[in-house]
Amino acid sequence: MVLGVVLAGGMSTRFGSDKALAELDGRSLLARAVDALSAWCDKVVIAGRDSGPADCIPDWPEAGMGPLGGIAAGLRHGKDQGFATILSCGVDSVSLPQDLLSVLSPAPAYLESQPVIGHWNVETADAVAAILQSEGRHSMLAFARSVDARAVTSASTPANINTPADLAAMEQK
Repeated sequence: MVLGVVLAGGMSTRFGSDKALAELDGRSLLARAVDALSAWCDKVVIAGRDSGPADCIPDWPEAGMGPLGGIAAGLRHGKDQGFATILSCGVDSVSLPQDLLSVLSPAPAYLESQPVIGHWNVETADAVAAILQSEGRHSMLAFARSVDARAVTSASTPANINTPADLAAMEQK
């Protein structure tokens, strides 16, 4: 079983307001991400928020840990709930490839262009916890390297919305 994890605990500093609630074609980025992962996953949760269109879980070990805090929360939750893997994406990952899960299987693997979009074995929960509790670099790529994840190039690159201008550009497409 695959658990979808939308990473939504960011501060949205470059965006200037709560990016998860920003709308693209009348739908929030958060709702779009949940719906997208629902296509491939048995269940979807939102990491790093208190409310949303799916069950919410807090980042681990605490808020403010970046994407790895959401990954850690998703892996721990998935393991506790009997899932084999998680499929993760950022709240601002728009237009995910239709073949995303097959491209990223077997886990562990991630999109080279956006490492937060990945397929991770729940057994890697200890590896991400070790990184988050260390003095070292807390990056997605450090985690990916530590679990020997494959970097995958996709024929279609998902949009990554970081600023209002990025969102406006997506609305023009």
